[in-house]
Amino acid sequence: MTDAIAAVVEHEGTALIAFHKDARPDVLHHTLEPAGRKHYLERYLDGPYLLDPLYALALRSKQPTLCRFREELPDRFRSSEYYRQYCERTHLLDEIDYVLPVSRQTTVVLVVGRRTKMFSKAELHRLELIEPLVLASLQRIWHAWVERTGDSKGRDDVHRRLTECFDNFGQSVLTRRERQISQLLLRGHSSKSVARELKIAPGTVMVHKRNLFAKLGISSQYELFSLLIDDLSSL
Repeated sequence: MTDAIAAVVEHEGTALIAFHKDARPDVLHHTLEPAGRKHYLERYLDGPYLLDPLYALALRSKQPTLCRFREELPDRFRSSEYYRQYCERTHLLDEIDYVLPVSRQTTVVLVVGRRTKMFSKAELHRLELIEPLVLASLQRIWHAWVERTGDSKGRDDVHRRLTECFDNFGQSVLTRRERQISQLLLRGHSSKSVARELKIAPGTVMVHKRNLFAKLGISSQYELFSLLIDDLSSL
């Protein structure tokens, strides 16, 4: 499958990830160097995957089968601490994703990355042409992985604790609305985008943001992210 992709476009790396509704992601394949694996994959699987737009995309009821990562991002994602800590360090300039739901609980995503230049329209068209081949290969790979491991991914207690930690982040001092806003900010939404998501006025979002920052004793998005990571790391 990766040979077929390499035959139609140049790229600088691939990763195959299974995202689950009730468990942590499984990395079925990757071409990261050892340092990148430790920083990106191991730390990522400790909880920050909950902030990944690709994880959110995989859990949606309707997904594209082929998409450009940059077109699925919240509007301020590239200014978020998650992006700085996890995405920016992969040095990917562009990313194309093949997305295949393989069960009610699991969606498999093949990431095709490029570090040196953007994919052109002609290259995107060639990737579209091989989409049926790639999706069929993803289905076979997933079935083989399940047969080999005997795990179709049921509930995962670590994932449950991480999700509860994220959902309840700041619960001791924040209101429900303030927690909703903090979660969207952590995922890379601007105040205007938060307002659209929650169907409230942008000014109301700003008031809630000032209040939640004051209650948490912080003054920046970096500190908000750090508090969440500390909470996730304590589990």
